[in-house]
Amino acid sequence: MVPSEENQLVPKEIENAADEPRVLCIIQDTTNSKTVNERITLNLPASTPLRRLFEDVASKVGYVNGTFDLVWGNGVNVADMTLLDQTTDKSLLDAGFEVGKKNFLRLTDKDGEQPHVMSEESGTTDDGSQDRFIGPLPREGSVGCTNDYVCQNYSYSSFLSKSETGYVGLVNQAMTCYLNSLLQTLFMTPEFRNALYKWEFEESEEDPVMSIPYQLQRLFVLLQTSKKRAIETTDVTRSFGWDSSEAWQQHDVQELCRVMFDALEQKWKQTEQADLINQLYQGKLKDYVRCLECGYEGWRIDTYLDIPLVIRPYGSNQAFASVEEALHAFIQPEILDGPNQYFCERCKKKCDARKGLRFLHFPYLLTLQLKRFDFDYTTMHRIKLNDRMTFPEELDMSTFIDVEDEKSPQTESCTDSGAENEGSCHSDQMSNDFSNDDGVDEGICLESNSGAERISKVGIEKNSLLYELFSVMVHSGSAAGGHYYACIKSFSDEQWYSFNDQHVSKITQEDIKKTYGGSSGSRGYYSSAFASSTNAYMLIYRLKDPTRNAKFLEVNEYPEHIKQLVQKEKELEEQEKRQREIERNTCKIKLFCMHPVKQIMMENKLEVHKDKTLKEALEIAYKIMDLEEAVPLDCCRLVKYDEFHDYLERSYEGQEDTPMGLLLGGVKSTYMFDLLLETRRPDQIFQCYKPGEVMVKVHVVDLKTESVAPPISVRAYLNQTVTEFKQLVSKAVRLPAETMRVVLERCYNDLRLLNVANKTLKAEGFFRSNKVFVESSESSDRQMAYADSYLWKLLGRHANTIRLYVSLPEQSPGSQFKRTVNQKASGDSGNLDEACARVKGLTGNMRSVEAILEESTEKLKSLSLQQEQEGDNGDSSKSTEASDFENIESPLNEVDSLASAENRELENQIQISDPENFQSEERSDSDVNNDRSTSSVDSDILSSSHSSDTLCNVDNAPIPLANGLDSHSITSSRRSKANEGKKETWDTAEDDSGTDSEYDESGKSRGEAQYMYFKAEPYAADEGSGEGQKWLMVHVDKRITLSAFKQHLEPFVGVLSSHFKVFRVYASNQEFESVRLNETLSSFSDDNKITIRLGRALKKGEYRVKVYQLLINEPEPCKFLLDAIFAKGMTVRQSKEELLPQLREQCGLDLTIDRFRLRKKTWKNPGTVFLDYHVYEEDNISSNWEVFLEILDGAEKMKSMSQIAVLSRRWRPSEMKLDPFQEVVLESSSVDELKEKLSETSGIPLEYIEFAKGRGTFPCDISVLEIHQDLDWNPKVSALNVWPLYICDDGAVIFYRDKTEELMELTDEQRNELMKKESSRLQKTGHRVTYSPRKEKALKIYLDGAPNKELTQD
Repeated sequence: MVPSEENQLVPKEIENAADEPRVLCIIQDTTNSKTVNERITLNLPASTPLRRLFEDVASKVGYVNGTFDLVWGNGVNVADMTLLDQTTDKSLLDAGFEVGKKNFLRLTDKDGEQPHVMSEESGTTDDGSQDRFIGPLPREGSVGCTNDYVCQNYSYSSFLSKSETGYVGLVNQAMTCYLNSLLQTLFMTPEFRNALYKWEFEESEEDPVMSIPYQLQRLFVLLQTSKKRAIETTDVTRSFGWDSSEAWQQHDVQELCRVMFDALEQKWKQTEQADLINQLYQGKLKDYVRCLECGYEGWRIDTYLDIPLVIRPYGSNQAFASVEEALHAFIQPEILDGPNQYFCERCKKKCDARKGLRFLHFPYLLTLQLKRFDFDYTTMHRIKLNDRMTFPEELDMSTFIDVEDEKSPQTESCTDSGAENEGSCHSDQMSNDFSNDDGVDEGICLESNSGAERISKVGIEKNSLLYELFSVMVHSGSAAGGHYYACIKSFSDEQWYSFNDQHVSKITQEDIKKTYGGSSGSRGYYSSAFASSTNAYMLIYRLKDPTRNAKFLEVNEYPEHIKQLVQKEKELEEQEKRQREIERNTCKIKLFCMHPVKQIMMENKLEVHKDKTLKEALEIAYKIMDLEEAVPLDCCRLVKYDEFHDYLERSYEGQEDTPMGLLLGGVKSTYMFDLLLETRRPDQIFQCYKPGEVMVKVHVVDLKTESVAPPISVRAYLNQTVTEFKQLVSKAVRLPAETMRVVLERCYNDLRLLNVANKTLKAEGFFRSNKVFVESSESSDRQMAYADSYLWKLLGRHANTIRLYVSLPEQSPGSQFKRTVNQKASGDSGNLDEACARVKGLTGNMRSVEAILEESTEKLKSLSLQQEQEGDNGDSSKSTEASDFENIESPLNEVDSLASAENRELENQIQISDPENFQSEERSDSDVNNDRSTSSVDSDILSSSHSSDTLCNVDNAPIPLANGLDSHSITSSRRSKANEGKKETWDTAEDDSGTDSEYDESGKSRGEAQYMYFKAEPYAADEGSGEGQKWLMVHVDKRITLSAFKQHLEPFVGVLSSHFKVFRVYASNQEFESVRLNETLSSFSDDNKITIRLGRALKKGEYRVKVYQLLINEPEPCKFLLDAIFAKGMTVRQSKEELLPQLREQCGLDLTIDRFRLRKKTWKNPGTVFLDYHVYEEDNISSNWEVFLEILDGAEKMKSMSQIAVLSRRWRPSEMKLDPFQEVVLESSSVDELKEKLSETSGIPLEYIEFAKGRGTFPCDISVLEIHQDLDWNPKVSALNVWPLYICDDGAVIFYRDKTEELMELTDEQRNELMKKESSRLQKTGHRVTYSPRKEKALKIYLDGAPNKELTQD
């Protein structure tokens, strides 16, 4: 727009409409969830006043102008948006709208109330059925809609707010739609709501939080008076005794209705409402059986709260067309004849009889449940029947009372009414006897003495049993899950509404008809599968009786306690509204502070109103961080801070009176920065932090003392050169810039020397926050290449040193240590004297940790000069390394070395010369708290005669056994015969990459020395860590191996490193053993905890093995027994000998060595049988190995690896059952031999034997209804080790049968019963379950609020 146009008197929108700049406005309606994803676009002239903008928006969306607000901004964050004034004539351009760009606006509630929708008189039209909303809301982002609800054109007026409908919705906690539907139905029932209001809560008798009637009262009051769109139901569910997990359980609305009514009856005992549920909802019926020969009738009276109506009769493909048809079928009697004859008490014999139900009394509120959930015996899982079933708006129930039945003489009541009718109602044990009812029954009174009076009364009641529909509870979805909502008619205005959780909208009778279900086609068997899944599930009718039909209580009719409750809830809602307004204007941002005394970084959240000034915010932060006694307030300030990069972005000088909302950029849900409460000493002044500066933490390195000082913060600019930066640092640390070396740590272990003087900091890789090391001395180290300098090595050590807290074992190690050393010496009698000398020397040097450290510290001082001289005069690599690290030798190593004790120091040069003593293994995957091998297994192995030295000899020579056989490797298996040339091993786990073999292959690797930093000092742990427990604080280079780390700990533990274990402590105090000795501590980090436990660690070639018991004929065939240790070179018989005492002590199994066998375990499948003379070798034993232990019934049949052991099971089709497993041992892989063995075992003639291989994992379970046809019986092969059998190893499952045996013929009832049993059996064992729905949790209401007690109403 040119300046001259501003003075024109002609209206711009008329004169210059064509060429005037326009403003594109995009409006989002955020007042309800259905419209939040919709956008309205207005392209207006820039001169349009804001008042006109509001009018255009109101017209576009169908809201009454003045009942909503518009906020304008960039569309990214609500906090950045400005509230527009709808009364001003300021133009869009003057208000800040941008021409030619998108301007985002949001339509919001005004003063917490929803916008008013224009009425029909105001010009909006919402008559079209396409604009109405009913049913489950579409998911966000979904496209299109179902055929049930036409929604081609979206209309804002179609979704009515509370101000229009007058009703409030209920928030769905997660899956509580079933609860919301029932609560809204009860709320819209005048008789129930009025009776609930008349009940008065006595706070002295019960906790209001756990009172179900009181919480329902509160909920109903809020539904009637709240201005909110929807309210929460958490208080109601809390009174049920439910926790938050119940909100994620989906239940049946009919089940909830029964359980809730029972709970209310319990709570209302001894009150006026004690019989309310029965008066409103309870009806009565007669369950009778009448003999067709003598006319004798036995009967009983049952009460019901709802009538369950079958959708589709059992065994029929045709569904009932209407509720009336289903009701007639409900009372249709059946004839008991043939095998189902009834034993007549009068005839004293079985006779044909008629069994059925008759309605005696209908309740005031009639509940009909449409049984849409059924069980499909073909697929063996629940299904939903979506067939069409109509229901009338008015239902005449008089046709369902049989007058002729009342004329017949009645006999005494018979408690046994014959065979049970599947469609009968349950007997309500809590209701009163029929004879004790009052005179309000509309049904038949059996106590009338006059038959004429009785018939007359029946006729009157038949004419008055007209019911009107007022609630339809709809289910949308399948049997596995879905969504409930309610369609309810208001008795106030006869208008139907859809109550769909928090959404309430008007609907019509046509919308109700859409809940009939089904499709437009014929009602065939498969019509249900293709029909709509949204259909009516529960119907509630009210008797049309002007004398009883109640109206809702008016406000002036409320009892006094309800008036007080209404006032209380109004005040709470107003208070909540004010709090929400405060929350909406409160800035919430992370606050950090380095405590000036404790020197720890503290973190908190600063919550401050946007109008509070920076000075006021500082006072709040000062109190939050509790600095009153540490530093005065005038020594504190708030600065902008980036915690991720540890970067001070800027300070706020001179802005103490600026509002926080302006400083922080508005109220936002999250901020891209934080605040730091910075402190200073009284004699210091705050540094000014300007935007664009980078922060550098400078550490001064002292080569003489080998120390790295704490950081000093320096601010620099990225365009500064290295020379300028040195001068800046020189002033800060007071060191000469000429001799200064600056090393930048760009990332972990990336140390770069800044030696190009004119290079900028940005080019060197500086960022927001940086870390540098500076050293300025005249030593000769400056003349050396950086990679060879002492500075580089010292920084490398500094970067890799971590602090660990080590918990030492509490018990005295003396006896344990002597025992382990004696056993180590027992392997070689020639070393006995040397071992005794080691024991004597080591036990003589047993000193406290404090004594060791005190002596070592003194020796450190006298050694430092000597190390520097050795560094200058020593030979190449070793002397260079030795100059960088202090010599540390533990007292344990003093015994092994001839060096003088005076040269021993705590900080040591470690040289691993014999890694074979430390065999690594995969990390144990079992929790140490449940590790049975920690105690008894270790002690048993320690006392064993199989040391690692003797086991290693087995690799080279066979072991002569007692039976005269030579030892053989298990890998010489017959499995190789199935696929010659292909190497197979036992190992089903990962390759064991953690052994020492990688070091054994290279003598150079084995002999190389590793020099790593280690320093330990006593540490006083927290009080909760246990009395008398000793701790070490260890500073160690994390590049050290676990083996070397354990060697360092020997003097503090008091035993050899091979006789204690290292456990890493994780979160929640979980402990896992670290066993890979060749791995470094690189996975550890600062302040990690380690626990040391006494017990023999694994030696070279040893592995932990999990032993399970194989129980082939038990429901659970796999049972864990214990953890054991097997070693490479050990025979199977030796491992069995090791297991015997452990099985006796830990498992209570008193076995002999010939009474059990070991065999391979692959998941749950039993495999190769291990023979006693087999030897464990590296290629068939691994870490995390698992084996089966199988107890034998007799002598071992397996003698050779050429044999095959299969598990056979006979199938008996004439009896529809399977025999137990039997083992069959074959000498070859011949099919003929298998049949011969099976024939011998079963007695079936050889020519009649048929067999099939089992499928899946052991025990290869299969339904007895499927086994006869589904398995591949009698495969045409001559050998077992070829396709399709491919049986090459032990443990295969073989089913066999007699082919002449006929399959049992089953009736439909027998088949269905067998299906149920088989489905239950297979689901318990976890086999062949093709359908796995979410496990349903029983719906319970806990009357005492204690979920752990079974006080529920089932």
